[in-house]
Amino acid sequence: MNALRPARAAVFSAGSWGTAAATILADAGTSVVLHARRAELAAAINTGRNPDYFPHLELPASLSATTDPADALQDADFLVLSVPAQALRLCLTQWTQHIEPQTVIVSLMKGIETGTHLRASEIIREVTGAGAERVAVLSGPNLAAEIMARQPAAATIACTDEDTARRVQSACHTPYFRPYTSTDVLGCEMGGALKNVIALAVGIATGLGLGDYAIAVIMTRGLAESIRLATAMGADPVTLSGLSGMGDLVATCSSPLSRNRSFGTRLGHGLSVEEAAALTRQTTEGVKSAEAILELAHTYGVDMPITAVVTDVLHGKLTLTEAVAALMQRPPKPE
Repeated sequence: MNALRPARAAVFSAGSWGTAAATILADAGTSVVLHARRAELAAAINTGRNPDYFPHLELPASLSATTDPADALQDADFLVLSVPAQALRLCLTQWTQHIEPQTVIVSLMKGIETGTHLRASEIIREVTGAGAERVAVLSGPNLAAEIMARQPAAATIACTDEDTARRVQSACHTPYFRPYTSTDVLGCEMGGALKNVIALAVGIATGLGLGDYAIAVIMTRGLAESIRLATAMGADPVTLSGLSGMGDLVATCSSPLSRNRSFGTRLGHGLSVEEAAALTRQTTEGVKSAEAILELAHTYGVDMPITAVVTDVLHGKLTLTEAVAALMQRPPKPE
């Protein structure tokens, strides 16, 4: 990074979280180019608005947009990726030729690729050939609408290279956004992916009209099974107790702004998966990743009853009534 100029970030793409991340970076003094797929959206962003997601909010003046990936990535110190986890491989295949050797790649994705069971950082390294020292993950209890309102928030930035993590931290540290660093990339990513499935379960319980205590049980036991899988894979259990683990779990399970909780609530109200998806404007990562996470659990010999029940509901193998019974009728055991 040239010390004589501000850090430069390219953010792909211009959805709600991508726009929020771009806003954080711009507010931190980083020069930001937001990549949009559609020319009309890029043009609107260049006038200070994202009409698709935040039509009434003024974007930072230092934020610009383009549809040209090469233009966005030219001289970029950071490439910040905010695309659906299942689309990451295809998108990166198209963009890799434009990524410069010094660019640090930052993942905002919270999902597991179906079929391969790979995390976003693993896909990034596999497709781009970037070393671990150039790949970072940002994860935590962040909701795009609250970020855009400049409400206080925090997150974990994980990279195996501490210097890289600190560089990303510096590029996105603002008065309202406090990033912490970690070297536990695996734990950070698994916390973000696993909480989405638990939030689906909480949403289903909410839609069924179950009480606060039942929801507290799902969140607590959901965290327990998340820690079991992540640590079996090699993560530090402390990471799962931090912002990218418990923090993100609490936010995603508690907020009506959460896509995964909202999707689950629609299921609890009696909608089918297809009907709930039709009402959901943005990607719901938990729906896409649940089966892959359960397959990982089987691979590592980890018991994940909540994830198993959610997966069976999504695939029509259990009714909602049967799902509740399946969890409550499990044999008693020590906590």
